[in-house]
Amino acid sequence: MKTLLITGGAGFLGSNLAIEWRKKYPHDRIFALDNLKRRGGELNLPRLKSNSIEFIHGDIRIKEDLLSLPKIDLILECSAEPSVLAGVNESPEYLIQTNLVGTINCLELARRDNSDFVFFSTSRIYPIEYINALKFEESSTRFEWLDDQIYASASSKGISEYFPLDKIRSLYGTTKLASELIIQEYADLYKFRSVINRCGVLTGPWQMGKVDQGIFVYWLASHIFKRPLKYFGYGGKGKQVRDFLHFKDLFDLLVLQTENWEKSNAQVFNVGGGREVSLSLCELTEICQKLTGNQVSIESIPEDRAMDIRIYLTDTSKAKKIFDWSPQYKPKETIAEIYKWIIENQSTLVHIL
Repeated sequence: MKTLLITGGAGFLGSNLAIEWRKKYPHDRIFALDNLKRRGGELNLPRLKSNSIEFIHGDIRIKEDLLSLPKIDLILECSAEPSVLAGVNESPEYLIQTNLVGTINCLELARRDNSDFVFFSTSRIYPIEYINALKFEESSTRFEWLDDQIYASASSKGISEYFPLDKIRSLYGTTKLASELIIQEYADLYKFRSVINRCGVLTGPWQMGKVDQGIFVYWLASHIFKRPLKYFGYGGKGKQVRDFLHFKDLFDLLVLQTENWEKSNAQVFNVGGGREVSLSLCELTEICQKLTGNQVSIESIPEDRAMDIRIYLTDTSKAKKIFDWSPQYKPKETIAEIYKWIIENQSTLVHIL
């Protein structure tokens, strides 16, 4: 029996990992800590309670909120200000205090208790300039990376853990990368086990999707509720591509990592859907139209936006080699599951999504 702390525990990732963990390990004690800043997080509180997960209304920026907890065996650090645009037109203070100082506070708890530590980082630690410089071709519905690239760490399969890091990536990405470095130092110095997962787009039911974070849910909800959309940048055709991963596929990897620390300790993994689980915006639009029977107005804005990237695909070869892990959810399956969740809860979600 373990005692877990899941930070960001009322958020999309934290709450779903908490519930999946309860199903897998029914005897563990689970704390879910969250400051409920993001609208919609409050909808997860009844779900947590019904699964005997102890919710704590706290904030990782406040060290005392963490150090007042009993001994913790495993920390799942899911908390974040998740928008790549955070701090662009405003002070970055909340971003830095949450994504960097908050992680350090979590590490202080891990140091106190010799806790195992899993950090959910982001693909946005990779530099924008290098990603957009990758060679690509254009098909009728999407942009595709070529195999022949200037970096050995990139191919048509995606970007590996060894992609270069020496350019600008956004303040959001920088806070997460800085956290990664400090985690590695803490874990080595204070002798606790850790693993870092650099996640691409994560999605599934109970994600309160917005235009800057949770795009697949946002796009589908806009079709359900008949709201206009926009294709931004890269010619305004909606051909930009993202891979994505259902949270249950991520949970399966988490189980493999935490049950096999001899394979995962001190490791970094790129985690995402890869080329097989990816969609362009115009491909997503077609799926949304078929599911909902609705067509919405989509404005074309050809000009590129700051911080945006044409393509992101995850090369998951390392996780595949070490754990024989690969995503099981296919794109249409995941989108259909999100559709069912929105329809079943649309009277509530219409005011949030």
